[in-house]
Amino acid sequence: MRVLHVLKTFFPDTYGGIEQVVHTLASHTQPLGIENRVLVLTPGNPRRDIQPAGYEVIRYKRDLYIASTGFSLSFLANFKKEAAWADVMHMHFPWPYADLSYLLSGINKPSLLSYHSDVVNQVQLNKLYAPLRDRYFAKMDKIYAASPGIMQSSPVLQKFKNKTRLITYGIEHFAQLPAENPDVQAWQDKFGPRFFLFLGALRYYKGLHVLLDALKPRDYPTVIVGRGDQHDALQAQAKQLGLTNLHFVPEVTNEEKRTIMRAAYGFVFPSHMPSEAFGIVLAEAAQQGTPMITCEIGTGTSYVNLANQTGLVVPPSDSVSFGQALDTFWQQPDQVAQWGRHALARFEEHFKAETMAQRYMGAYRDLLS
Repeated sequence: MRVLHVLKTFFPDTYGGIEQVVHTLASHTQPLGIENRVLVLTPGNPRRDIQPAGYEVIRYKRDLYIASTGFSLSFLANFKKEAAWADVMHMHFPWPYADLSYLLSGINKPSLLSYHSDVVNQVQLNKLYAPLRDRYFAKMDKIYAASPGIMQSSPVLQKFKNKTRLITYGIEHFAQLPAENPDVQAWQDKFGPRFFLFLGALRYYKGLHVLLDALKPRDYPTVIVGRGDQHDALQAQAKQLGLTNLHFVPEVTNEEKRTIMRAAYGFVFPSHMPSEAFGIVLAEAAQQGTPMITCEIGTGTSYVNLANQTGLVVPPSDSVSFGQALDTFWQQPDQVAQWGRHALARFEEHFKAETMAQRYMGAYRDLLS
């Protein structure tokens, strides 16, 4: 079976959640008999290459980039030819130019769409774009969302709920590291036996300014790992608040990510806008048995982190509530340990890459049956 994935960008040009999902899906369905291709735009030279996992990536030159959307004349001119290779078209939303290319090319073959997030910014442009998007969605045989939260909260998916189904994200399975692991202990030696951890891009919708406000009267040991355009503002805020126990780490390797997540006492994720559609990093924290504090934003974050089962869920943009959640964690270590055990069990049941791959295999077969 041949599956063509269509999304706006891919490694190494960008490293985001959608790219990670597509890589995981392609690499884990390849051994099951799927021949995968990934069709994207690149700001660099157009090329085709085979990834070590065995799938092909086809990159067309991006000619224009406006309102977070890439455009390419060569992509549009060749879209129908690339689609002719596939048995199944697997479209990845959002990318409005893919909608346009699909409709203009007159594709008529089994097609499904993974709905990764609502379009949150570009409100006025989104109103103009909506008729095109709805025509495109009507052409899809099935639409798959990654959490019940986004299925219920997204006004777009509500229009197409008769064809929308749930397949949640999965990540590569690594065993929980032992607490005695020397690399785990090295992080605790550096930051303390108990510290809170955030790991991710430092973007506006991550709500890290709320976390810092919550830390002001407490100053619990906290580590922020990541880069992004909010870095300087966050450092300035930390200095203004007088936070002496806050540590910024620019980046970690994949192995270091697992060890610092295992070392952390709690994982804090104050994303306060629905631009945070899922939070794959939460599944990575759960994989290491680290309980979480998240915000209720109507997306997948409250599906990974179940309130009072794998951690705490608080209102968004509410530093008082977030601070109280930090206090609960700090004052109730036995409860935190129990939440951590439940987080690991939830990962094992719902968020493994193999589970996602098997479910999409079933979706592909259904389209061709």
